[in-house]
Formats: sequence, structure tokens, C-alpha cells
Amino acid sequence: MPTSPQMLWLLTAFISCVSWAGGHHADGHHHDGAVSIGEVGKADQVNRTVVVTMTDAMRYTPSTVQVRKGETLEFIVRNTGKVKHEMVLGTTSDLKAHAAMMKQHPSMEHSDDNMVSVEPGQEGHILWHFSHTGKVQFACLQPGHFEAGMKGVIQVKPAKAM
Repeated sequence: MPTSPQMLWLLTAFISCVSWAGGHHADGHHHDGAVSIGEVGKADQVNRTVVVTMTDAMRYTPSTVQVRKGETLEFIVRNTGKVKHEMVLGTTSDLKAHAAMMKQHPSMEHSDDNMVSVEPGQEGHILWHFSHTGKVQFACLQPGHFEAGMKGVIQVKPAKAM
């Protein structure tokens, strides 16, 4: 178990990793180069549902999802494997940093709106509103899973595209 200073550092690092999720300005303009991945979705505004399957082969199906800016998706995330998996939405750099932290502290439990941890044979849900165009990454940050290639991408197109 980490000591109090270690726990404070972990919490600070984790909060900084996920603080970008809502963006910095309503119009998506960022002064510090941060990338917004969107914000928590509302159940009464879901445009569609996407089922994502996670396997012990360290893969997601589908591994690529297309969305329009402004859409709210409900992800139903199913774990068909025999070990715990998760789906975490983020930027590449934030996912890498979080994966490194999880590798150092494999028993650390966390729960945020941009992620879901799913036990074997179970399913979880993420409601997410995609407010900016670009790429949003997703990955499993259980120790070793990210490094084994358990990741995917959500391509957010302009509202009139697709």
C-alpha cells in the first residue's frame, strides 16, 4: 500500500490526467494546446449505442468507431474474457501516463466518467458527448494490456460528415 505522500502524488497525477476531459472553453479553444475529448453524456440525449467487446487477446471489437461532432454515444462495454479489462477514453499522452501509473500500482482502483472497468463475463457503460472533431483514443490500462495493444480510436468527424 502506498504511503501518504505517494498516495497524494498518485491522486494529483491522476486528477491532472483526466482534468482535460471537459475542455477549457465552451468553444473548444485551448490556450495550452490541450485536446478535448468531449464530456460526460446525458442519457436522454443518446444518439446511438455502440457495443464494444473486450477479449483476453487484448483487443477491442470494434477497434475503430466513427462519430459526428455533437453526438452522444452510449458505449456498452462487454468483457468476454477471463480477466478484468477496461475502456478508458483519452488522449494518447494521457493514456500512456495513466498506463504507466497503473503498472506501478496495479491494485489501484479508480472510477471516472470517461472509463469503465469490467469484470470477466460482465458489461459496463460509458455515456459520452463528443464536442470536438479529431481523434479520441481508448485503451485498457490494466497492467500490460495497453502495452499488448489493447487500444482503439474514435474518429470524430464534423457534424455534417459521414
